[in-house]
Amino acid sequence: MDTRRALLDALAADDGPVSGPALADSLGVSRAAVWKAVEALREEGFAVESTPDGYVAPDDPGYSGPGIEFGLDAPYSVEYRDRIASTNERARELAGEGEAGVAVVADEQTGSRGRLDREWVAPSGGVWLSILTRPDVPTARAPLFTLAAAVATTDAAREAGVDAHIKWPNDVLVGGDAGEEGDDDSDATGRGGRKLAGILTEMEGEADRVGWLVVGVGVNADLDLETLPEGATSLSAERGERVDRRHFAATLLERFAELTESLEALNRVLPAWRERASTLGRRVRVDTADGPVEGTAVDVAEPGALVVDTDERRRRVHAGDCEHLRDAE
Repeated sequence: MDTRRALLDALAADDGPVSGPALADSLGVSRAAVWKAVEALREEGFAVESTPDGYVAPDDPGYSGPGIEFGLDAPYSVEYRDRIASTNERARELAGEGEAGVAVVADEQTGSRGRLDREWVAPSGGVWLSILTRPDVPTARAPLFTLAAAVATTDAAREAGVDAHIKWPNDVLVGGDAGEEGDDDSDATGRGGRKLAGILTEMEGEADRVGWLVVGVGVNADLDLETLPEGATSLSAERGERVDRRHFAATLLERFAELTESLEALNRVLPAWRERASTLGRRVRVDTADGPVEGTAVDVAEPGALVVDTDERRRRVHAGDCEHLRDAE
């Protein structure tokens, strides 16, 4: 384990100050190594306090790799970058090197893209991360990981005090259809609310098995509305105050891990998604490769297909751009 992470864990496990010699003994390193680790943590934003009796754990770990890993209850190491072209691109590189169980996190992305190669604004202050996993599942079940990421992002937003919801398949929104009285701006645009986050999943595998899977999540966290495209919002704008990005990212990673840790856990994804979705029960139009499908969204079926009740029959839509329509008066 990295000495910095081990040192933070040792400090967190103790209620009071821990001396340098005691830390060196427990970690199996020299006192000089302890001092270097403390100084490195301070440079990364950890306010490790020195007292006459020893070192004290920081109250507010910074937004960094060690900061997000601090106390993280999820099986991921964190590779943090202040600035990167794309966290998904970096995760793919790591996949090619045989890595797994890595969350690539950046403060800013300079070349990010969303679905259908659309540009995604990712300035400093957001939560931009990509999770690299090698799940032992059939390729047919891979879409469940995208839905799990939408659930995890929604739960992290709600824990932060923002009442988010999901538009099929993976847009995380605020307001609009979810019930803000008098808020019908989304009915005119079909967006379904103000966009808070988006998700992009990429994978490689054989015909019947996933080789590796990268789930990229982009969340407008501490961003001013002036820096965002029209119709978008951020956690800080909705809260009226800044959000703890370190805690938000950790919550998202933990919830995603909980939903995807096993085949049994994956069976809980669809029920969780349904509970958080604003698309179900709505009149929708989905533009697919075979043409538009219009009707009432009545369910989501394995592995994430939207079930649309048209006037003629029920259809399962596996991919497409979903637009929320005004219900007939």
